[in-house]
Formats: sequence, structure tokens, C-alpha cells
Amino acid sequence: MSESNSLFIRNMVCPRCIDTVKDIFVDLSIPVTRILLGEVLTDTVLDEVQKLSLNERLTERGFELLTDNKSKLIGQIKSYLIQWTHYPTKMLNKNFSLLLSEKLDHDYSYLSKLFSSVEGITIERFIVRQKIERIKELIVYNELTYQRLLSSWATAVWHTFLPSLKKRQA
Repeated sequence: MSESNSLFIRNMVCPRCIDTVKDIFVDLSIPVTRILLGEVLTDTVLDEVQKLSLNERLTERGFELLTDNKSKLIGQIKSYLIQWTHYPTKMLNKNFSLLLSEKLDHDYSYLSKLFSSVEGITIERFIVRQKIERIKELIVYNELTYQRLLSSWATAVWHTFLPSLKKRQA
């Protein structure tokens, strides 16, 4: 039985992205075991020509194949944060820093410093931006009314969040 290889892909942020990436792999005849936000598992070890073709096709669609370890780690951080902010689960009862440390098996201070140095913003600011984008998306597609938004968010969170939302829309 062959071992699965993980390929990390930047800019996969929603289920439609998963479908798009899946189509690219199918078009290139690369078998896929599983696709998650930011990660594709395959039993195939890609040669350099396949990696170049894959990256070219991904780039055409707004994605990027991550190759170095720090880029992979940043991609994983973003993927987890997007999953947890756009598609919350019971896991959100925990602190993001604890979740990231557990999932990525690195100290949070290292992850935070790496993220900030590469992305130019803190993980916390990235989380706020993702929440704002998710709320805007839900409102635009009429999946969430302002009234429901107000009633569903804890007062303390909302008062912290509202100034950021207003600032971003200005």
C-alpha cells in the first residue's frame, strides 16, 4: 500500500476552491485521495514536470503550490484559521493559539512571529479580517440579516468587532 503525500496549496478558502482544485488534478490525471482547504492528499509522488504543470494550472486559477516548509506552515495556519472562522465548529470553545499549536505541533509564539514576518499582519488581525469578510459575504448573499447577526453574537465580541467592521467598510 502506498503512502499518501500532502501537497499544500495557497488561497484555497472555500468549498468552491476545493472543487476547482479537484478539477485541475483530474485534468492532469493526478489521482487524489482527499482534498481539504489548503491541502491535497495523493498517493502519487509528483516529478518536477508534474509539479510545474500543476503549479501553472493552479496559478491560472488564483492558487499556488507551496514548496518550502515555511510557506507550507503559513498556508496551513491560514487554512485552519479560515476553516475555524468561516465554518465554526465545537473546536471554537478553545483558544485559537492553543488550536494552532496542537494542530501544527509548534509553539504558538513561533507560529505567530513567522506569520507576522511573512504576512505583515498578526494572526489576530488576520482572524478579525476573516470574520469581517465572512459576515459581509453572509449579508451580501442574504444568508444573514443584521438583526440575526446582532442577536447571535455575544455582546462583548460584537462591541469589539463593530469598530473593525466599520473601519474596513469606510
